[in-house]
Amino acid sequence: MIAIDAVEKSYEGRRVLGPISLDVADGERLAVVGPSGCGKSTLLRVVLGLVNPDKGQVAIAGERMYDGDKLAVRRRIGYVVQDGGLFPHLTAERNVTLVARHLGWDDARLRLRVGELAAMTGIDASMLSRWPVQLSGGQRQRIGVMRALFLDPAVVLMDEPLGALDSITRRKLQGELSTLFRSLKKTVMLVTHDVAEAAFLAEDAVVMRAGRIVQRGAIDAMARAPADDFVRELLAQGTP
Repeated sequence: MIAIDAVEKSYEGRRVLGPISLDVADGERLAVVGPSGCGKSTLLRVVLGLVNPDKGQVAIAGERMYDGDKLAVRRRIGYVVQDGGLFPHLTAERNVTLVARHLGWDDARLRLRVGELAAMTGIDASMLSRWPVQLSGGQRQRIGVMRALFLDPAVVLMDEPLGALDSITRRKLQGELSTLFRSLKKTVMLVTHDVAEAAFLAEDAVVMRAGRIVQRGAIDAMARAPADDFVRELLAQGTP
C-alpha cells in the first residue's frame, strides 16, 4: 500500500533522511520510532507529499506521489497530528468537513458521514458546534481523527498524535484508536518516540537513527534480538 523507494532528503547540505526504502502492506499498522531529530517526522511528511525528497519516490496503492497529480494522491491519505491540528477559526464540524465541502459534497452526504464518524470516535453531536478552544485535548484529538477519516482514505498517517495528552486520556485514546483501526482495516503509519505506544498501536515497527532505518520487526522481537546497542537501549526505555 505504501512503497518508499530510495528516498533521500538534505537541508543546507546536511542529509537528514535516507537513503530509505520501506514497504507497508495493505492493512498493516507500522510504527516508526526513534529519538528526536532522527528523521521520522520528515519521513512521514515525504510520504504525505508535504516535503519533496531530493531523490527517490513514494507510491500509495501504486500511484506515484512525485510524478503525477500529487493532490489526488494525497486525498487518499488521512493525516493526524498532535492535538488534532484544528483550525481555530472553524468549528469542530467545519474542521471535519473542510475538504469534503471543497470537493462539493452536498449537505445530506456531509451530515451522514459526520454522524458515522462521530459514532466511531465517541464524539457527542453537541461538541461539533464548538470552537477548538472550547474542546478538551482528547476531544480535539478525536475531531482530528474524524477529519483524517472523512474521505475514507486507504492510508492514515499519524505524527505523534497523542503526545500532548495527559497520561489517563492518552491511555484511553490508545485503546480507542487500536480498536478503530483494527475494525476499519486501514493501513496506518505512526510516528512516535514512545516505544510502549508503538507496541500497543502497531503490529510492526522500524527503529530510526540519523535518518536511516536500523532495524525492523515486532517490538518484542527486536527487544529480544536488537541489531545493536542503540536499538537495545532505545527499546529498553519503553518496552512493555
